[in-house]
Amino acid sequence: MSTATSPAGPGLQIETRLFIGGEFVDAAQGGRIVVTNPHDNSTLAEVAEATAPDIDRAVAAARQAFPAWKKTAAADRGRLLLKLADAIEADAGYLEQLEALDTGHPIRDVRNLDVPRTAAAFRYFGGIADKVEGRIIPVDAGFLNYVKREPIGVVGAIVPWNFPLLFCSWKMGPALAAGNTMVMKPAEITPLSALRMAALAARVGFPPGVVNILPGYGHVAGQYLAEHRGVGKIAFTGSTAVGRKIVQASAGNLKRVQLELGGKGANIVFDDAPIEAAVNGSAFAIFHNQGQACIAGSRLLLHEAIADQFLDRFLALARSITVGNPLDPATEMGPLTSAGHRDRVLSYVEVAKEQGGRILIGGTPPSDPALREGCYVEPTVVEARSADRVCQEEVFGPFVTVTRFKDEAEALEIANSTIYGLGGGLWTKSLTRAHRFADEMHTGMVWINSYKRVHPGSPFGGVGESGYGREMGFDAMHEYTDSKSVWINVDATIPPFYKR
Repeated sequence: MSTATSPAGPGLQIETRLFIGGEFVDAAQGGRIVVTNPHDNSTLAEVAEATAPDIDRAVAAARQAFPAWKKTAAADRGRLLLKLADAIEADAGYLEQLEALDTGHPIRDVRNLDVPRTAAAFRYFGGIADKVEGRIIPVDAGFLNYVKREPIGVVGAIVPWNFPLLFCSWKMGPALAAGNTMVMKPAEITPLSALRMAALAARVGFPPGVVNILPGYGHVAGQYLAEHRGVGKIAFTGSTAVGRKIVQASAGNLKRVQLELGGKGANIVFDDAPIEAAVNGSAFAIFHNQGQACIAGSRLLLHEAIADQFLDRFLALARSITVGNPLDPATEMGPLTSAGHRDRVLSYVEVAKEQGGRILIGGTPPSDPALREGCYVEPTVVEARSADRVCQEEVFGPFVTVTRFKDEAEALEIANSTIYGLGGGLWTKSLTRAHRFADEMHTGMVWINSYKRVHPGSPFGGVGESGYGREMGFDAMHEYTDSKSVWINVDATIPPFYKR
């Protein structure tokens, strides 16, 4: 164990080793990854860096554990997941500080959203572990055909840096409930809550080898995990560019692949929208977690009749957002998660200007000297054309574009004009319009008079270059199982093949 000094008070005890086969162990090649606090770029910890030998060892441990875990009663697997949910809630105070320090996510959001949602996901999958049913197929007389769901085997999971704690549960929950074992690689810049999750899993009694968690660099450990012939499925959340590499790497043994990738969500406000709700909901859609969300409402489409009225309120709200230290309960928007990503987001301000975009507010780091050393960006609103790069490319920050439209046809055309199809929303009092757009928007999820709502029972995922497969719900249980068709000749006779 190593101790990191927290600005909130006493030092946090932070686990820095790999978790393989039920034990925390050092990395085979001795490499270390420096993990920084995005508030001031100070060092939080140096964690072990997993490389190919460590992945081999973890996959071997997972393969050894799989036969017994597969045969464990589904209800017993579920009970362990329920215990893990309880352990997360009991550990909430620690997890809140750890996640806020590591990611820059405001602690009030970690406390009110991330930790409760993480526990809820484990509790949901713990509850449905023994409720995944097969089916009987009506076939020819004299035969019984049934279909059962079976676990895939060893699942490799690669978790992103924007919601590291939450995404652990989204992947571990269904994979383990279905009877798979797991090798998970958290993002190298935010590995701390995943390692804490490993400690909690061991504490509640998961057998050795069922859960293995190895921080490492994506181009080394992630690439090798995706290629590994001992892995039956790879589940990845991250950018579309890396998703393509995952697909290529997986081809060696044609492993199952599940991808939750980028997004460029259209958030459409019609002239009959409930304006106050739309302003508040649209601000949450883009500024929550500093806009670092694949489902962010990063394209704000405004009907020309209400655009000026809406923008007056929206810009006033954006200017009022409290930007600051994520450990301060008053903070509403913290730093971006890394200096490199901050610089990438700020680079899009210049891209917008080059293409004639108008910066309405933001586009710079905060002026507060106390935040100068951190990875902060002011809430940024840019008026731009739908074909501009800032309206087509995923910026992944507190950066929203504004485009005006004149009618439904134009709104729908703009909404469906990107390569992405993860989520989108609309604000309207018209029920017929709401249903029509829900049908016609090319996305995996649509929110009406709300945005970014998620629930463990509701499928989460996209279409187009936002990936394929679904997190959450019974859909996720099917993602982590294979169908097996079993035929029984009921009377045990063989009909003659040739007539004599």
